[in-house]
Amino acid sequence: MRHVIALDVGGTGMKAALVGADGTLLHEARRPTGRDRGADAVVESILRFAADLRAHGVERFGEPAAAAGVAVPGIVDAERGVAVYAANLGWSDVPLRDLLSARLEGVPVALGHDVRTGGLAEGRIGAGRGSDRFLFVPLGTGIAGAIGIGGAIEPGAHGSAGEIGHIVVRPGGPPCGCGQRGCLERLASASAVSKAWAEASGDPEADAADCAKAVESGDPRAQEVWHNAVDALADGLLTALTLLDPHTLIIGGGLAEAGETLFTPLRAAVAARVVRFQTLPEIVPAALGDTAGCLGAGLLAWDLLDRKADLDRKADLDRKADLNRKTDPTEVST
Repeated sequence: MRHVIALDVGGTGMKAALVGADGTLLHEARRPTGRDRGADAVVESILRFAADLRAHGVERFGEPAAAAGVAVPGIVDAERGVAVYAANLGWSDVPLRDLLSARLEGVPVALGHDVRTGGLAEGRIGAGRGSDRFLFVPLGTGIAGAIGIGGAIEPGAHGSAGEIGHIVVRPGGPPCGCGQRGCLERLASASAVSKAWAEASGDPEADAADCAKAVESGDPRAQEVWHNAVDALADGLLTALTLLDPHTLIIGGGLAEAGETLFTPLRAAVAARVVRFQTLPEIVPAALGDTAGCLGAGLLAWDLLDRKADLDRKADLDRKADLNRKTDPTEVST
């Protein structure tokens, strides 16, 4: 059975699958990245995991994977197939596409950014299905974004499009690791809410999920923390919809697990900010959960095979046309 390898590399763990041509998950597996052993060990863990997945495909389906797709965090140069930088994994300028292709005995490999790859899956087979313009925003440790246009994800001129988490929504606010102050992810990410609630509640172990529960129970301290985060998020999303005019805003990540505790006030806050020339998009929760990155990696692999097949067909047509020109008796050389 024809299939591809899909691999989603996170800060602490990796999710992987063998994916059929119809998108069916034929096999799933998870492993730690082993980042505590250093960047070289992380790369080797990825390569070994991919090789084991290839071997499983041969054993179970009688043939190796036709291609592989891998999603990684940090800065990614998808065109060159290089994992440029990832603070959580400690690597820089890793030629991951070539390393994986070599370990997988020469099969083509597609490399993608984790959030954009997850956005690709949400757009095609998840919450954004049927929407030709969407923005996918996962609210996790940080906040990033994936801009969906016509079934593809826009990477930008330099591979950094969609970094909505570093829109400054509170000038002079808390410092961000990017060097600015008042960035959206410092105020409205799951980690930002966890930090604010831990301070407000006096419980250093409290997190965003605990804050959401306290909001639901009517705790005024939690409601203030939640209100501040939602307000900041609405300001960031307003900037995004002003620039992008999407049909759909897809909100995912850990904070979205709060359900309507998040979505009801967020929809109201965004609607209150929209002015006459703007169109309020539909704001919906992500549908694929933590499988989005892995499913997206599978889509990257199948897309790569489709492009390769198109190029092969074009080359074959060109060869036939050239042969016909050479054998056509009406052709007269001068």
